[in-house]
Amino acid sequence: MPIRELTPLEARAEHARLVEQIRHHDRLYYQQDMPEVSDAEYDALRRDLEALEAAFPELVSADSPTQQVGAAPSQAFGKVEHLVPMLSLANAFGEEDVSDFLERVRRFLGLDADEPVACLCEPKIDGLSFSALYEDGRYVRGATRGDGQVGEDITRNLATLVDFPERLKETPARIEVRGEVYMDKRDFAALNAAREEAGEAVFANPRNAAAGSLRQLDVSVTASRKLRYFVYAVGVCDGYTPESQHALITWLGEQGFSTNPETHLADSTDAIGEVYAALAEKRAALSYDIDGMVIKVNRTDWQRRMGAVQRSPRWAIAYKFPAEKAQTVIEAIDVQVGRTGALTPVARLTPVTVGGVVVSNATLHNEDEIERKDIRVGDTVVIQRAGDVIPQVVEVVTAKRPKDSAPYIFPKACPVCGSPTGRDPEGAVWRCEGGLVCSAQQVERLKHFVSRAAFDIEGLGAKVVEMFWREGLIAEPADIFTLEARDKDSLSRLKNREGWGDKSAENLFRAIEAARRVSLKRFIYALGIRHIGEGNAGLLARHYGDVDSWVQAMKDASGNEEVMQNLLAIDGIGEKAAHAMTAFFSDERQVAALEALLPLLEVSPDQSGAVDSPVSGKTVVFTGTLVKQSRSEAKAEAQALGAKVAGSVSAKTDYVVAGEAAGSKLKKAEELGVTVLDEDAWLALIGRGA
Repeated sequence: MPIRELTPLEARAEHARLVEQIRHHDRLYYQQDMPEVSDAEYDALRRDLEALEAAFPELVSADSPTQQVGAAPSQAFGKVEHLVPMLSLANAFGEEDVSDFLERVRRFLGLDADEPVACLCEPKIDGLSFSALYEDGRYVRGATRGDGQVGEDITRNLATLVDFPERLKETPARIEVRGEVYMDKRDFAALNAAREEAGEAVFANPRNAAAGSLRQLDVSVTASRKLRYFVYAVGVCDGYTPESQHALITWLGEQGFSTNPETHLADSTDAIGEVYAALAEKRAALSYDIDGMVIKVNRTDWQRRMGAVQRSPRWAIAYKFPAEKAQTVIEAIDVQVGRTGALTPVARLTPVTVGGVVVSNATLHNEDEIERKDIRVGDTVVIQRAGDVIPQVVEVVTAKRPKDSAPYIFPKACPVCGSPTGRDPEGAVWRCEGGLVCSAQQVERLKHFVSRAAFDIEGLGAKVVEMFWREGLIAEPADIFTLEARDKDSLSRLKNREGWGDKSAENLFRAIEAARRVSLKRFIYALGIRHIGEGNAGLLARHYGDVDSWVQAMKDASGNEEVMQNLLAIDGIGEKAAHAMTAFFSDERQVAALEALLPLLEVSPDQSGAVDSPVSGKTVVFTGTLVKQSRSEAKAEAQALGAKVAGSVSAKTDYVVAGEAAGSKLKKAEELGVTVLDEDAWLALIGRGA
């Protein structure tokens, strides 16, 4: 079923399932350099989330890879905080995606529909991202990308790369260069041959070999592996301001860095397609692995104007190469129960190798998808490793169907707790009605609570949460913060349990103690309220400011029309999200759990409105057509200045910025006596006037 035909319930169920998969793959890929799936399969999982969140913005979640970059750095290396976050890229898989990207660029910048957008196209290297900091032209620090905010200190390792400059030809005061470390195919083959001869395990591919070689505590091992690199960007550059991406790459090459020669300028979907086709044709002949092409808006002033969303820059996209398909057999169909009770069917497959990657599971989405494709246990199916959902069952090979085959019957009771299930009247998702009675939902909510984008309690991962829950140590969030006190009086101390010890128990309790101090945004997100992902949590934190105000407003919203309208006026908060919150606060068990939790925490107020600007803390509504900047750009700038951007006008609105053809919002502002500004007055107010 196409994503836009999914109901919110179906979309939410699929979203939760994908998040758990990708978090698992992130740990394997970024921390252990031992991925279980190919880049194509992993990228397609991300693409599905991007498509889901584009169609259902309320799904935006910090647990979603669309809001994250990489994974937390390994504890084996020192930590390095990036001067500017190292973001990842959104993906394109066809000409339509590229066309949509260019259209978004024009729309954001307010360009004419037919105005060319010059882009620099470069190979997407299948390696390990890094940053290298230079001060006064001298190399001083190197780091991996890590989680985008904090990476691993690989200063000495990076210096061993082939042709890596210790000094630049020019000496800007400070520059942080970014690039990709890779291993040449010939060096990879030689390394594996040597390891095989020595009886050691061989690397699966050059990317794994490069990542494993760079992240060595023994720098001499890194030096022996002949690692290479390309640079493609800068994070911070004090002393040099390029006019274009192309000029930047040229300048970096002049400073002594290795830059990729396969870079080309193109200014249309067709021109970009030609560069992509040519690159795909020579892909096999290159001495390094690539998995697509990166497209970047060439003008750096446009890049600065466009900025970034949570995970990705708005001005760049990765145009990925297509993946492969294979046939295998469905051995069983299991049904998983998510945090919100959604039942998601998963096909257990006879493991099949596709392009060197073993695939053993595939999503079946929901009951309607199973019926539409007539998927049965025992069927031979075609598995696709790219597309909207990966791994995905594309079709059934009916000619190979067993004679005793029978249609699959979707369970009408929760497979975990046995509670009745109900189907969304507007969709295909079945949901367990047991609520917090269902152990699966209890455990999944606890996992969500301690997840990285929520309370981020190191040492309290999914498996530990499951163990603590089974043993009765934690049943709700407040139990986490009383665990140490209860452990001291326990006859079975945590440190004495199998797999634990004094140090590991001490580290866990220290992490829990540190987690007591949490931002309002993380706190709201951690509660696991349906339709409240990280994006919506941030909007709520910005609007209400502190936890007491937010909790009281949510309690009042179900019976107070003014409070509800104030909630709905927040730009980005829709009716589904608003009603999900009122439903949460109408549930006595949820409120009791919340009230037990709050005294144990220090929830810091939101500081996003603390920017020193004339509109800091002010509520602004934009209406009509703006001429000097797009509405998206205006909203982003207002928020960066600490303003609260609302979607509707109320008595609490401070300014209405009215462009051309302003309609009902302008009329309501005049009726309420709200200050109305034209575009020039708004720009003058924020210091951008002529």
